[in-house]
Order: sequence, then C-alpha cells, then structure tokens
Amino acid sequence: MKRLLLLGIVLLAVLQHRLWMGDNSLTEYFQLQHQIAEQTASNSQLQQRNNALMAEITDLRSGTEAIEERARNELGLIKKGETFYRVVGGEQRSMAAN
Repeated sequence: MKRLLLLGIVLLAVLQHRLWMGDNSLTEYFQLQHQIAEQTASNSQLQQRNNALMAEITDLRSGTEAIEERARNELGLIKKGETFYRVVGGEQRSMAAN
C-alpha cells in the first residue's frame, strides 16, 4: 500500500512539473495567448491601413479631383489664373505676441 501511495505521489509530482515547467506548460500557453492577442491587434491595424490605401487608390483611379488635391498639397501646383499666397511663421508670431 505504501508503494502504491509513493508511486501516486511521484506520478503526481512528475505531472505537476510538466504542467508548470515542461514543454507546452501553462506559462508557455499564457505567453502564446498574449502573443496571439498582440498579433491580432497588429493585423487589425494593418488591415485598416490597407483599407485606407485601397480607398485612396480607387479614388485616384476614378477621378481627377483626388489627383488635383494631391498635386496641390504635395507638389504645390496651382491652376492657371490662381494666385498663390504662402504665410510663413504665423503661429510663432502669435505665440510671441502673447
């Protein structure tokens, strides 16, 4: 009877060791769950970015308004007959006056 009890205790100790510290342990499981959550959040952000880029591509392909807006903002282009005014340092002056 003592041998059976001793065998049961040893078996329980081995199983507990594997559960907490061995391969596929609970700590490893929780770390993997955390990594999965982080990767899912990252994938969600990247998917939103991809959707925004696809919408921009569609907009650029479908009409000239998006192309014109981009040319004005990024390249500083203006239409014929328009006057371009550039205000430099407007925020710095207002802050200095206060």
